[in-house]
Formats: sequence, C-alpha cells, structure tokens
Amino acid sequence: MQKVFFKTFGCRTNIYDTAIMQENLKDYIIASNEKEADIIVINSCTVTNSADSNVRNYINNIEKLGKKIYLTGCGVRTKGKELYKQNKVNGVFGASLKENINYILTQDKFFDIGNLDFIDTTIITKLENKTKAFIKIQEGCNFSCSYCIIPTVRGKTRSYDKNLILKQIDLLAQNGFSEFVLTGTNLGSYGKSQGYKKDGFAILLKEIFKIKGVKRVRLGSIEPIQITDEFKELLDEDKLSRHLHIALQYTQKDMLRLMNRRNSLESDLALFEFLANKGYAIGTDFIVGHPGESDEIFNEAYENLKKFPLTHIHLFTYSPRNGTKSAMMNPKVKGNIAKKRLNLIKKLINQKNISFRQNIKIPLKVLIEQKKDGYFIGYDQFFNQVKIKSNLDLKHSWVIVKDFEPHPDFNLGQISL
Repeated sequence: MQKVFFKTFGCRTNIYDTAIMQENLKDYIIASNEKEADIIVINSCTVTNSADSNVRNYINNIEKLGKKIYLTGCGVRTKGKELYKQNKVNGVFGASLKENINYILTQDKFFDIGNLDFIDTTIITKLENKTKAFIKIQEGCNFSCSYCIIPTVRGKTRSYDKNLILKQIDLLAQNGFSEFVLTGTNLGSYGKSQGYKKDGFAILLKEIFKIKGVKRVRLGSIEPIQITDEFKELLDEDKLSRHLHIALQYTQKDMLRLMNRRNSLESDLALFEFLANKGYAIGTDFIVGHPGESDEIFNEAYENLKKFPLTHIHLFTYSPRNGTKSAMMNPKVKGNIAKKRLNLIKKLINQKNISFRQNIKIPLKVLIEQKKDGYFIGYDQFFNQVKIKSNLDLKHSWVIVKDFEPHPDFNLGQISL
C-alpha cells in the first residue's frame, strides 16, 4: 500500500483542510515524513509573496526525491497552472475536491481547480494533535480589502451546517479533546449565508458551550464590526478563552480608507478598552509598508497604537498580490523602511504583553501540550505560553498555576501538588 505525506502551509483553516483529506484517505497509509512517502500532497498558502516562495522552494527541494507531488490549497488559483505546466507537480486540485482525494491520487496527471461554492461534509474522527482540536465553521469572505487576495482564492462567505459542527465537536470531545479552536476565513460572518436574523456566530457558541467535555473554546480572527451585542453577552462565559484576536490591520483613518477597511479608529479603540475592562487579552493583525504609508501616517498610527490595550500582534510587511487594488497603488514603501516600522511595533506590543502578564491577579488555566527541554509547555486562558517543571507526567493535562514568573516570551510557572 502506498504512503502519502501531507505538507501543510499557512493557517489553521489549512490544518483543518488537511485533516479532511486524511479522513478521506482510504487506500493509502499516511507517512510521517517525505522520505518514506510515495506521494506528497502540498496544502499551499498564497496570502503573501513569501508564502508562495515557501511553497515553490519546498517543491524544488523535494523534486530530487522522485516522489509524485500534488498541489492543493489557496495556491492552486495563483500558481497551480504555472507549476503544472512546468511539470513541477503531477496534479493540481482545488479545495472543493479534497474530499475526493482517494480517487485523485490514482491519477498520474490531474488538473482541476474546482469551484468556490463548496461546503465540506466530512466528520473528522481523528486528529494528529492530541490536545486541542481545530474546527472550521465557515469558508470565504465578503469583505473587499484592497490588499487581500483571499476572497479570490476562497470565495464568498458560506457557513457549515450548525448540526454538523456540533456533531463534530461532540465526537472529538468524546475522544478526549477538551479545547477547541474555531477557525474560518472570516469567522464572525458565520450564519450570514443561512440568513440568521440575529448573530449566528453567538448562537453557535452558545450551543458549543453546552457540549459535555468542552472545557475551553478559542476563536480565530474576528473583525471589529463582528463583535455584536449578542456576542458581548457571552464574554462572562467561563469556557470562552480570555483572549480574542480582533483584526485591526491599521490604526489611522487615511490608511484604513486606502485599505478599504470597514472598521474605524474611534470605534476600534472603544471596543478594545471595553474588552480589556472585561479582563481579556487582545491580539490583532497589523500591516506595515502598505502603499501610501508616509512617515506622517505611520507615526500617527504608531501613536494611536500606543493607546490600544493590546497583548499580542500578528505583524505583516505588505506583500503585493496580483489582481488586488493595493498592488496598483503608489507610492511604494521601501523594504528597509517597512522592516524598521515592523520592529518598532513588535517592541511596543512585547512591552504591553509583559506588562499585562505582570498584572494578572488570577490563576492561570493551562492545557499542557508537550514536554520540551525539561519543561512541560502549554498555553493559558490569555494565550500566553507557560512552562512548568514537574516530576509528574503532565502532558495533555489541565493544570492550575497560581504562582508564576513572567519572562520575555513565556511565564515560568509552579503548581501545587
């Protein structure tokens, strides 16, 4: 029986998509590495130029192994045809076809980019990660941010059936999972395609909290305008992680307009202050180096960023994507200037994170994920890494940490036995 290795690039949504493929793989064995595999399936990311380069470099490196290579994921619509014509890959298939992977891998040459209307129906019964489970609840995005290619490669927003999601979580909870990470292209749009009159995302969360065995629910990225009154009513729910990732992208009105964003500085700041007062750690996405980012605009954005009660940040240097409005905008920002701005923001948020951790007054609830270099390592409810030394085997266990010492990148904790 042939062996298949799955190489996944990019986001949590891709991790879930790979799990769907593995669940539908009936006539093959899943390999643990490239060398022992007969076939390599690459689940690609194309959100930035760097993401494209990572995929191409990986293909160049494994070509010498003489394996059959298949490409899927977001890169199919941007680089799939080129790689196929260059005979870099044996097959290319869009995300809508991933449930048919068992058939696709029987084909020596295969090219079909699929459609952008699909919704998966697979129930995943096994996951490689033994501590937390990624659960995809929707696909696509209806936003039209100037810089973003994702709606082009993922399509318009559409939601998974609520009963399928609840069945999926219930099954995995019965199999020992207790922390669930909800993911999607535009998470907060859940339910829009089904015509919910109220916040469909909040309705779904209420049902998830009722499932036996669910101890913590983390959320992927949400847009500021998707924090509704119905969602705010759930903020005191004990099972909801005390960390929210809310995508700002920028903190200056002129740049938000250039980016065609739907959020505004004043309402964003008010929202973040409200959430911080509720005891939440808050992360965000932020892009530096977008065309038109003058010194004046950046300096204003940086000063505004100081006001936000942020604890985490996912920083990007702007990467032009063909077919997007931003790619045609001027003036461009030099790479060295963008990098300098990125490092300035990174330093600011690191300081904010340490300050937040120094002022935590409640015990940390930590799910231990692994043991490395003599420490048991997991994440607390605020999405900060915690390291613990113990003579007991704590892997995959929940522990309460009352005493801890903040270090630059983690909390060093002690547990009472």
